[in-house]
Amino acid sequence: MADVKTGRIIRSISGFYDVRVGDKTVSCRARGILRKEGCSPLTGDMVRLSVERGKGMVEKVLPRKNSFIRPAVANVDALVVFAANVNPVTEPFLIDRVAAIAGDQEVPVYLCVNKCDLDPAVDLVGIYTKAGFPVICTSAETGEGVDELRNLIRGKLTAFTGNSGVGKSSILNALCPELALPTGEVSEKLGRGRHTTRHVELYDLGEETYVADTPGFSSFDTDQMDVILKENLQYAFPDFGPYIGQCQFRDCSHRKEPGCAVTKALADGCIGESRYDSYLKLYEKASQIKLWELK
Repeated sequence: MADVKTGRIIRSISGFYDVRVGDKTVSCRARGILRKEGCSPLTGDMVRLSVERGKGMVEKVLPRKNSFIRPAVANVDALVVFAANVNPVTEPFLIDRVAAIAGDQEVPVYLCVNKCDLDPAVDLVGIYTKAGFPVICTSAETGEGVDELRNLIRGKLTAFTGNSGVGKSSILNALCPELALPTGEVSEKLGRGRHTTRHVELYDLGEETYVADTPGFSSFDTDQMDVILKENLQYAFPDFGPYIGQCQFRDCSHRKEPGCAVTKALADGCIGESRYDSYLKLYEKASQIKLWELK
């Protein structure tokens, strides 16, 4: 007779799931009915599983507090977006789209500006400090900022995400050297990293701290990410917060309407231009969403 247990998925690859139950890891498949019910298991999920002769079956995904399509992870306490201003250079729009998706689910976002020994990325730091995000400057080479990042994520389940080659795995190795994760070189010609993380995996750093290392992405991959309704997009930009509700028109889209408090704040320098440009791009994408396609 199978034992019924509860555990957390720490790795998912091609329909197989490694579930941590206490101090043991059980390899599992998932009941086909879960997919039919539209609830495919994700790394980070708490699940109910049956175990028989050392093999497991995921029977049920327990209620999630959040979930994301890219990165494919659930029950996240915070999202750390990695960026750099040197090979590869991170486009602010990539940061803004990921941050907006997290903000739409009320998940805190931290910006980790890596490779700061090569380039301090003053502009990036300025943009996101002004926008109200916690910003940490790190270097896997020198160890700068690693302790600060460790303190910030302590006691949380945090997802590390960012464009390919930006150094997520290198920083994870700096946080926990015994992981010895492979790291990839960056192509000088393309300015893009060779993918070293091909699946989402949860690492236990101790002190109730878990990190999900996720595959890197490029600007082309953002179309695969979660969608945000245009009516909700303004709330996913925390730097817009003080001005929402202050516009002349209640249904202001913060684009061309007269008496818009957001565009006035932009003109006054209180909102960064790159942040507002990202809002316009995302609003255009959101305007193309057909509600019936989401059902």
